[in-house]
Amino acid sequence: MPLKVSSTLNIDATKHHRIGDVTRLLGLSADTLRYYEKIGLLPPVNRTPSGIRIYGGQDLSRLRFIQRAQKMNFSLKEIGELMSMRVDPQHAKNEVRQLTAKKLAEIEASLAEIKTLRDELQLLLNLCRGSEDGCPIIETIDENKHSV
Repeated sequence: MPLKVSSTLNIDATKHHRIGDVTRLLGLSADTLRYYEKIGLLPPVNRTPSGIRIYGGQDLSRLRFIQRAQKMNFSLKEIGELMSMRVDPQHAKNEVRQLTAKKLAEIEASLAEIKTLRDELQLLLNLCRGSEDGCPIIETIDENKHSV
């Protein structure tokens, strides 16, 4: 299933957008845009003589790329790596594949942990239904307080 950043983004690649326009178009805060620029995910953007940031089509394309990568659970550091590979994807294909395989393994591990947690919670709910005395959920959590 493809990931969408926004349902209808009619962005003219030749048009220049002020920071407020970009926040509305992409749903990002101005602080986020400035932060991406500060950490190098976004190169320094053009500015008006009065210092207002102006974003072009390439900037918006990079920002959409960042948003899609975040939805795939890539960290900002990993997105930075992907951005550098984006320049020449054919030659970076193996590196992109390795990074993606690593991310998939992390997600699969998280899913396994979530499944275990779900099973544990279901068991506790079932115990709670059959218990007349006390609360098995609270008791189980209390029993585990010393293991943390």
